Amino acid sequence: MNPYPLGLRLEGLRVLVVGGGTVATRRVPALLDAGADVVLVSPHVTPALRAHVDAGRLTWRERRFEPADADDAWLVHVAVSDPVAAQAISDVTAARRIFTVRADDRHAATAWTPAVTRQGPVTVAVLAGGDPVRAVAVRDAIGEQLTAGVLTAGVLDAGLLDAADEGRAGTVALVGSGPGDPELLTVKGRRLLAAADVVVIDRLAAGLLLDELRPEVELVDASKIPYGPSAAQEEINRVLVDRALAGKFVVRLKGGDPYVFGRGGEELLACAAAGVPVVVVPGITSAIAVPSAAGIPVTHRGVAHEFTVVSGHLAPGHAESLVDWAALARLRGTVCVLMGLKNLPAIAAVLQSHGRAPDTPVAVVQEGTTRDQRTLRATLATVADAAKEAALRPPAVVVIGPVVDALVG
Repeated sequence: MNPYPLGLRLEGLRVLVVGGGTVATRRVPALLDAGADVVLVSPHVTPALRAHVDAGRLTWRERRFEPADADDAWLVHVAVSDPVAAQAISDVTAARRIFTVRADDRHAATAWTPAVTRQGPVTVAVLAGGDPVRAVAVRDAIGEQLTAGVLTAGVLDAGLLDAADEGRAGTVALVGSGPGDPELLTVKGRRLLAAADVVVIDRLAAGLLLDELRPEVELVDASKIPYGPSAAQEEINRVLVDRALAGKFVVRLKGGDPYVFGRGGEELLACAAAGVPVVVVPGITSAIAVPSAAGIPVTHRGVAHEFTVVSGHLAPGHAESLVDWAALARLRGTVCVLMGLKNLPAIAAVLQSHGRAPDTPVAVVQEGTTRDQRTLRATLATVADAAKEAALRPPAVVVIGPVVDALVG
């Protein structure tokens, strides 16, 4: 029986997601992007989902499913692997005539999630009779043609249906996903992501891109690796090498650009030491893109002819910090600070102590290029208190200099 395709307008409508694992991690960003009122029911959630909870984007009920959870739901996603538990949820939703997606058994579902590609205002959804592999292959073929701006009569021929199998076995691709908007991923990055056997992500990678992965792709969430940053990086390196040596095509999907405070160089060296070839796909760095999205040019004729990008994750004076804050204070150009929100009071204080004027314009842009983007404008003397009062959260880019006000007026 062929399905009846529909485009659901979910803005403001309750969508229930049961399960807090990999499947939910992949599905929730698209639901949030559609404006749905997402309620997540699960005793545990992934770090990526927890980030959405902490940001107030969804409601998390930290327990197992109860029939009352389906109250007022327009759509239910069952993202659990236990078929008995999944069927019990389906029984509840069927009695209430709520369309339900089943991650464990598509034949037991009353709704399917299609393979989706988004190109600006165009969304292409492919069902392929419930066959996810064929749907993804067709989706990728259409997506490539849309990206090129050309759709030919033969685009869906049998040869292109194998496009998803073009991955380079035994290779690692370090792909920068950009500052947050999934449309800012490069064409090459999107093509390699579509061909991946394994995708290793962190919490800064654009979440909507996960909804486009083939269903059989192994998703490794690097943000859930315990034991601190150094041990976590060693484990990431191990996973990249291990999967590549097993003949997999591995994509390391990183926020921004792989080499701008992304530790991409360490990952490349680890792969090189193991004899694993690496492809590097540059990404749009948030140091430039986020200020731009907020209406701030990092350089502007007659205002600033230079800009400096620094990491603020270590406070000024920290023994391991390599940033010369005194030298930065003497510059006339723009200073962009990444990962500096936590240490913003110390950064503002040290720049003023070395001569930067207290009335220097400063902007803090939270989650730039995404639907949750917020911009705070202040001065070097007031920005720390203003950011605290506004309850700004990471990721955020701090822009210091006259360019903050260059296009205001």
